[in-house]
Amino acid sequence: MLALAGCRQDMHNQPKYVPYRSSEFFKDGLSERQQVVGTVARGELHENTYFYSGKVGVKEGDQFPFPITQAVMERGRERYDIYCSPCHSRVGDGNGMIVKRGYRQAANFHLERYLSQPVGHYYDVITHGQGAMPEYASQIEPADRWAIAAYIRALQFAQSGSMADVPADQRGQLKDQSQITVEGAPLPQAMASGGRGGSEEVSAAGSNPVSSRPHQTEVQEGQPQEGTQKK
Repeated sequence: MLALAGCRQDMHNQPKYVPYRSSEFFKDGLSERQQVVGTVARGELHENTYFYSGKVGVKEGDQFPFPITQAVMERGRERYDIYCSPCHSRVGDGNGMIVKRGYRQAANFHLERYLSQPVGHYYDVITHGQGAMPEYASQIEPADRWAIAAYIRALQFAQSGSMADVPADQRGQLKDQSQITVEGAPLPQAMASGGRGGSEEVSAAGSNPVSSRPHQTEVQEGQPQEGTQKK
């Protein structure tokens, strides 16, 4: 009896279907049961179509589906730095560290063709990908996609905005680039070193320093940068 007691399997050997295995029990021969007609799974209603698509009908929208607060901007900056900056760089000029190591030229958000895109375009590209950029729908939640789109718009304003775009009561708080430091390093130097304050970067060709300044002329996507070799 002690030997039999030691062989108890309880639910270890329970009869169950392995995912996608056929079944002789159900008439359709499938072990996976289909969703009941007229029902929606919990959390998949997606009633706000604009929030989940970035489009009004088939046209990309240029409004945010919720108020853009400071907290939203901070979240957008954090998600952008994690998922977008490796290719697009911290300042959005398309010269991220992966690009400098030989990857295809990423979009420079400060070019006119990207400045003119509605915010729904950035949401859609994050969701479905475009060109060499894969889709990030599985990594980035819809609300975070909008937050990233808002932060991209902020980066664009930082490079191309005017004093007239700043609320009158906040204009006195602005600082010139020369007045900003990151951990004691001047802002351009800090941005060039990924926030570490170093004086050099690593280029695709090796350890020689490369310029971190945005290109003054448009770089065609897929073309190698000066000083690098196309692979």
